[in-house]
Amino acid sequence: MSIAALPRTVRTFARLRVIAQVLSKHGFGHFVERLQLSRYLPSADWLRREKPVEEPEVDPLEAIGARLVRVCEELGPTFIKLGQIASTRPDIFPPQILTALEKLQDDVSPFAAEVARDIFEDDTGITVTKAFKTFTAEPFASGSIAQVHRAVTHDDRQVVVKIKRPGIDQMIQLDMYVLQWMAERAEALFPELRPFRPRMIIEEFAQTIRRELDFINEASATSRFYEAFKDDPNIDTPEVCWELTGASVVTLEYMSGLHLKDALAKADGKSLTPGEMAISRKELARNLSECFLKQFFELGFFHADPHPGNMLVRPPSGVVLFDFGMIGRIDDELVGRLVISIVAIVRKEIDVLIDVLADLGALGRNTDRLALAGDLRQMLEKYYGLPLHRLDLVVIFRELIDTVRRNDVTLPRDFVALFKSLATVSGVVLQIDPELNLLELLQPKISKLLRERFSPNRLLRAFGLSAWHLFSIVRDAPRFIRDTMRGMGRGQFQINIRHENLDHLASELDRSSNRIAFAMLVASTIIGSTMLLSMESDVPVFGVPIRYLGFVGYAITFVMAGGLLIAILRSGKLS
Repeated sequence: MSIAALPRTVRTFARLRVIAQVLSKHGFGHFVERLQLSRYLPSADWLRREKPVEEPEVDPLEAIGARLVRVCEELGPTFIKLGQIASTRPDIFPPQILTALEKLQDDVSPFAAEVARDIFEDDTGITVTKAFKTFTAEPFASGSIAQVHRAVTHDDRQVVVKIKRPGIDQMIQLDMYVLQWMAERAEALFPELRPFRPRMIIEEFAQTIRRELDFINEASATSRFYEAFKDDPNIDTPEVCWELTGASVVTLEYMSGLHLKDALAKADGKSLTPGEMAISRKELARNLSECFLKQFFELGFFHADPHPGNMLVRPPSGVVLFDFGMIGRIDDELVGRLVISIVAIVRKEIDVLIDVLADLGALGRNTDRLALAGDLRQMLEKYYGLPLHRLDLVVIFRELIDTVRRNDVTLPRDFVALFKSLATVSGVVLQIDPELNLLELLQPKISKLLRERFSPNRLLRAFGLSAWHLFSIVRDAPRFIRDTMRGMGRGQFQINIRHENLDHLASELDRSSNRIAFAMLVASTIIGSTMLLSMESDVPVFGVPIRYLGFVGYAITFVMAGGLLIAILRSGKLS
């Protein structure tokens, strides 16, 4: 994508200028230079040279992560969200950068309550006074995309009202244009960045941020969880008030409970007030485990961010889940690949496991299958024979991610989200009840899944579907060959060649030719001015002797030459 593909507006180029300034400020000036963004910097090259960033003696990747965090925080909501999404891809980024990005916070100042009321009324068509008995003007949470207010409906239901920040759609849309252009340029011009898949990261981010901006998506996901667990006495999720929900407003049932840290302090009867129920660690850990295993293996969708901040505890062992902004989905095909992978791991069929990764499109251009097979075999042999209660899913997940990243393997987003969610839940469960082993609960679920996947009816149905595909290929092949031959006979056969980076070469050639023409014009003006000054005749032109026009020519030449020199210096290509 060339710069011409960007919307040619003042706002677009102003935003490019801000991005270039912030990147240069925080030590990424080389990135600005290679992306050809230096032209948008306001100062001359010698004034904007990247200054060494004063950093303590730390790991270079940690320093880069810290600088990336500062860049995202300074560039605003879109880049903060981008950093948060990137922090969920441990298969792409090293752990030092992930640790830094996980610290990104999007707490911002709230907007006025009057504006929030207007947005609610415009989106739902109902006035705030008609919808609620009370509506708290001061929000109890404020983020870069929305802020949340407490309210009570006329039927005395306590609810929370999430209202989108005004103007955020336009701001993020502008940033997405710029980010998509920068990602394509970075992948084309930075060979060392290709393993990090910048285009893929931005495409995933674009999908995620569009879903997050439309609150109907979040309301729908919340409703699906509510329907799935409404009959479970141990699991609570908020109910959606659909009549008070729209694209910019979502109204949910208010959920009360104890934060996990406070609940564990009250476990086993400790720190209890009179009349307060004790927390049962064992039952709480089991309920939480069963809740997520049901999501992974039965529902086909799961909470992709199950950290302790997104759950509450209700004594004695109830679990409250909320904040369904990040949802993972497991379709039938992905479940099938997962089952085959498990069978391959159990049977030590590393080649089958690598074939599954290839079918998922996870292998990169630089993946060495032999090296990948050796690393996977070495990792699996480490854990063979180890009792189930000794297996740590968090450690295994980190080692697996390190292996795939080292071998240029990029797993599907939902695949990574599944493993990360499972590892996170395992860590929380271990914190609640160190004696509970999640793998012991996981084993019967996997066994049931394997039986269902390889049942005679399932295999017969898969065989019938494959036979139909084969029949379609045989049926359509003669017609396809005939149409191809006819096209070739009519001269309609074409070979399309796609070039990379030639647009940059053409742009540089245009710029060079323009400078040469400009320099020739300057030189000719100097020659003409000199000839005028050397004339002996004092023929007047507009009442001024003609030779004095040579001084005017010199002045114009000085301005033109100065502009050309500044342009060359700003390009950083003086030599």
